[in-house]
Amino acid sequence: MDQQPLDEKKIAILGAGAVGQLIYQQLLADGNAPLLIVKEQEQPQTITFTALDGKVTESTATLTSPESSSPLLEHVQLVIVCVKSYQVSDAIKSIIGKLSSQCHIILLHNGMGPHLDVPAILNEQGLSLGTTSQAALKHDRWHIEQTGQGSTQFGHFKGRPLAQEFKSLLLKAIPNSQWCEPILLSLWQKLAINAAINPLTAIHDCSNGTLAGAQYRHQITAVVTELVRVALADGIELDKSALINRVYEVIGLTAANFSSMHQDIFNKRKTEIESINGYVVQRAKHHQLSAKVNLSLLEQVKKMESHYLK
Repeated sequence: MDQQPLDEKKIAILGAGAVGQLIYQQLLADGNAPLLIVKEQEQPQTITFTALDGKVTESTATLTSPESSSPLLEHVQLVIVCVKSYQVSDAIKSIIGKLSSQCHIILLHNGMGPHLDVPAILNEQGLSLGTTSQAALKHDRWHIEQTGQGSTQFGHFKGRPLAQEFKSLLLKAIPNSQWCEPILLSLWQKLAINAAINPLTAIHDCSNGTLAGAQYRHQITAVVTELVRVALADGIELDKSALINRVYEVIGLTAANFSSMHQDIFNKRKTEIESINGYVVQRAKHHQLSAKVNLSLLEQVKKMESHYLK
């Protein structure tokens, strides 16, 4: 790759949700203002950001959309995909024809599954995967507040590797971030935390901290036990005891928070249950294994969704 200045035309973020805007702010603070790719074309937007220390800043973001006739996407060399897991494939399909074959794509979303479908969509672009436990709250469309520091892991998955200069840029801009190989181990570890916490908080309409109660221990242990068995069949070896301890550590660290799935149910939105507990169930079926507890949580959340989703 030619050594050119890394400017707003080299990096794009697909999706302007809470995580997308948080990554935007972190890259911006490090001197690299990304392009924001949104569904419909809009004029430059003033984005408000409330940092962990309460400091409020404003910046003007350049926006583009898949339908735009602007050539901005042609110059992008890195796209970070921050949409919901169930939106990933369609979102990438909407822009792939405008991206250079030299462009690299990173998936950064909750859950697992899209990484199995995306390689077939790409036109020679390399693919990396990521996961983050950073937390952000959306006050309105263009105002987010960072509510948790967390950590972020990235790693190569398919095709041409990400250029070292972009690796270095990401790890410098995003606090507590690492490049991990193999990345699937990190994704399964994060999946275990989400699978144990998210559906239970949604079903019981409670904060994360409530799950520290003894009445939830059996289900949390069963969810993780099933997931570890399924991951092993997929070639990923996880430490069950360490994972259960990590789940309770996250419950303690985020005690006052409400999970994203709880918020989705509360606000009558589609959840990511299919790519969290649903992914465990899917892979269990593939290996002819049982995942009864994950299946039960999947079915309960889908039933809750059915009350408002048409």
